[in-house]
Amino acid sequence: MISSMRKEQDNLETWKECLKNYLIGQGLWGVVSGDEPKPEEIDRNYKDWMKKNALALHAIQISCEEDTISYLMRGSPILTLLNYSIILVPKSIKDLKLKHAKALQLLKVIVKEIPTLSNEQLKNIGLDQVIYDAIKCGSFEFINELITCNPVIIWRADKRGRTLFAHAVTLRQEKIFNLIYGLGAKRRTFVIQSDVFRNNYLHLAAKLSPSFQLDRVPGAALQMQRELQWYKEIESMVPPKFGERLNENGLTPVALFTKEHRELVKEGERWMKNNTASCMVVAALIATVMFTTAFTVPGGNDKTGFPIFLGYDAFLVFIVSNALSLFSSSTSVLIFLGILTARFAEIDFLESLPKKLILGLFTLFFSVVTMMIAFGSTLFIILEKRLSWIAIPVTILSIIPIVFFVFYQFPR
Repeated sequence: MISSMRKEQDNLETWKECLKNYLIGQGLWGVVSGDEPKPEEIDRNYKDWMKKNALALHAIQISCEEDTISYLMRGSPILTLLNYSIILVPKSIKDLKLKHAKALQLLKVIVKEIPTLSNEQLKNIGLDQVIYDAIKCGSFEFINELITCNPVIIWRADKRGRTLFAHAVTLRQEKIFNLIYGLGAKRRTFVIQSDVFRNNYLHLAAKLSPSFQLDRVPGAALQMQRELQWYKEIESMVPPKFGERLNENGLTPVALFTKEHRELVKEGERWMKNNTASCMVVAALIATVMFTTAFTVPGGNDKTGFPIFLGYDAFLVFIVSNALSLFSSSTSVLIFLGILTARFAEIDFLESLPKKLILGLFTLFFSVVTMMIAFGSTLFIILEKRLSWIAIPVTILSIIPIVFFVFYQFPR
């Protein structure tokens, strides 16, 4: 049925009806029409929705050759095709290169028709909502092509008085927002704009990120860091006096940021303290074991009080690794103690707390590594003469916990 649609160029309505009927029959119309909204990536229905989306895309693409698309545009089915194209342009082209190329080709034809429509027609077809949805989805190709073919679109504001760059600030779409750097001197004109609620760009950056953006960052403390980084980035572009401007609720950007992020700060404090306390217990345990091991060396001491295996190279490795493990675990304990006693102010989440956490985790990880080295060298000293072959596989096995930690901490 799909292949027959190519022959319906002489009847646009027939083509549209055939395509719609096909999509309805295949259970795909809800995805295209928007009746079945795209779920979050963590939702269990996400994969099913993406599969339906791909099938619908395939049906639309194979029914539209280049000459067909050109003909359709003369009939101005802008709303239908524009909404199709925002679904068709994928965010990732790794496994969808062909689909991406076809969708982008369709998009280029569509956006060229937009300048021929009046402002009232653009409102009627819902262009503002389409732009907002594209920014929300992070569809850089869509927005970039829209601006390339219609540069004046950057000045278009929706009913709330927000341009596409203002939406990019609110929705935390940095790649789309970075297009503003290509405007040169015009950039300043945008960053000083305010919406109908008297919110300037700093007010928009001060609002809490949408949940789908926050969920991309693990841990409330790191989410708070990301929020502060975004606010500081926008602040660097906006004239200083705009930091004191009040919106219609009488709030400055800083006051709005504090209000919007009050709960996230509390969650970040709890997250930081819980993780720090857990790591501190492990670090203290390692320090205790390493301190005890330093006075109970493998093989014991001779009558003069010197270690029996003092002349062995493996014993030197044991002593050095034991000392390093003790020092690094003790350092980790002190760093985590510093985190627990911190004031947990908003600004602390920008650099101070994350740096302390990273340094504490690094020293803890280093203490675990050196502890395993000390363990392996001890086995080698004790078993070298009788069962030397056992020491090697056991030492290799002792590395497994470290490998697993690295593998799961830094997934590919």
